[in-house]
Amino acid sequence: MNALESPSTRPYLIRALYDWCTDNGLTPYIAAWVDDTVQVPLEYVKNSEIVLNISFDATSSLKLGNEFIEFKARFAGSAREIMVPVSHVIAIYARENGQGMAFPAPAQAAGDMGPHTSRAVEPAPVSQAASSAPPKVIQLVPQDPPDPGAPRPPGGARPSLKRIK
Repeated sequence: MNALESPSTRPYLIRALYDWCTDNGLTPYIAAWVDDTVQVPLEYVKNSEIVLNISFDATSSLKLGNEFIEFKARFAGSAREIMVPVSHVIAIYARENGQGMAFPAPAQAAGDMGPHTSRAVEPAPVSQAASSAPPKVIQLVPQDPPDPGAPRPPGGARPSLKRIK
């Protein structure tokens, strides 16, 4: 079996980085290239890309398969079924520190911005990776870093509910 016949390493790397994030208390996010094969809420798509929180707390029935990432999640209070082909995942990273891995965008993404493009712009550097190049570990920097002076809830980054009987 040569390199062209072997299965993609992308789904295995996605699962490994997901496990790394969850084992270390980090929130795994994926960035995906959106076209007609991706089932996501289109109102959240920008420049043919979407970023999704795939943490245990944000999803239900999460399946990180070899061909598709599938789960259910709430967007603006309504439950939606999400299905992203693994080939369309262009990055997986931890929200808290930006550490993760970027992947080449699908072949059709290089020349076609697709029907979900809100305006003509050049794809982000993550999308411009050469398809023959091996994946590289990068650190993604959030666009809007949290305000360091903002008060944090007691006991961690997320508020929790206490059941009273």
